Amino acid sequence: MRIVMSGASGMIGTALSAHLATQGDELIRLVRRPARNTGERTWDPAAGLLDESVLDGADAVVNLSGAGIGDRPWTKRRIKVLRDSRLQATKTLTDAMGRLSGPPATFLNQSASGYYGASRNDVLREDSGAGGGVLGGLCVEWEHMARTAPSTVRVISPRTGVVLSPTGGALGPLLPLLKLGLGGPFGNGRQYWPWITLADEAAALAFLLKSGLEGPVNVCAPESADVNTIVARLAKAFHRPAWCRVPRPALRLVLGHLADELVLANQRMEPTRLAEAGFQWQHPSLSDAMPWLTRASRV
Repeated sequence: MRIVMSGASGMIGTALSAHLATQGDELIRLVRRPARNTGERTWDPAAGLLDESVLDGADAVVNLSGAGIGDRPWTKRRIKVLRDSRLQATKTLTDAMGRLSGPPATFLNQSASGYYGASRNDVLREDSGAGGGVLGGLCVEWEHMARTAPSTVRVISPRTGVVLSPTGGALGPLLPLLKLGLGGPFGNGRQYWPWITLADEAAALAFLLKSGLEGPVNVCAPESADVNTIVARLAKAFHRPAWCRVPRPALRLVLGHLADELVLANQRMEPTRLAEAGFQWQHPSLSDAMPWLTRASRV
């Protein structure tokens, strides 16, 4: 396949690029700076600028663009950046597709488990309704914008959960503390995180590109786990204690809205459609994921 990707330099984009390369796919990366080689093309999503010829002849477009969700407090200005960076990139891509007589067959536009809101006690499947909050509203807009692609395009919205990686994502700030014996659960730790390893995240997105699925798809491991369990398994894998629980008030004081919608969010999500389509996880359980995390963290 010939695939055009935005956000290829991010954590998920880097892993997906490497995975696609092993499958022999041709990848064109969209970059905001001047292109440095034949595998790159310049665009400006903030200004809505993309030469549609870049997409001509592509089999699929992958959009992973968006400012970091959890790397700083959510001020009003930051929330606007989170929204604009996602919607502008998506609109620039769908507009460019619309200018082609033969647009790419597939558009994979990232979404997130935040679609379901911060605290839901029910099991979350793809037909569960949207939740509220900053992320709930943002994901609804994001998925709607993706569907402005031409009607001939198969649009996929992967609702990705918490990505476990030794180098970033949700574990970025937590793993160094755990390795020092200073880590612990967030809040009471009974909130469910819809987790997935970075390796399975990349494999799942590649699978979706070549499957017949369209619309929303929950992307997480089939095993549900709360934060207490995840942190305890991590601590055991690294042979460290995990007794430094971070209380809810402290998280809210430091992180504001971000605390409630990310680290304290309760989302028991199931990857119903992904499983029914036949996707095979490398790490379907925490028992499978922990050895991979410890090995990868030593690389």
